[in-house]
Amino acid sequence: MNSISASELHAKLIAGQSPVLLDVREELEFHTFNIVGQNIPFGHLIQDIDELEIDLEEEIVVICQRGIRSLTACSVLVAAGFKNVINLHDGLLGWQKHVQSS
Repeated sequence: MNSISASELHAKLIAGQSPVLLDVREELEFHTFNIVGQNIPFGHLIQDIDELEIDLEEEIVVICQRGIRSLTACSVLVAAGFKNVINLHDGLLGWQKHVQSS
């Protein structure tokens, strides 16, 4: 499974690259803190994966709090045929630590 650090993702976004950001945390978690992107809680992702309006070839960075739920979500997306799925391995805690604190 491909992964990316918060610092690497931040550099991509600064460089103007725009992967799909898919946040799989619950809605309340998303509204508490997020880096934008699309919020589809993990439970809904499993149920509604056929309804995602994301191209199978598009780069998707999957986000959660620590990188654990997102890793599982990446596996679900790959199994559903998505080709370019990347886990934010240190999650939003890593983002807050490495990007917001710098």
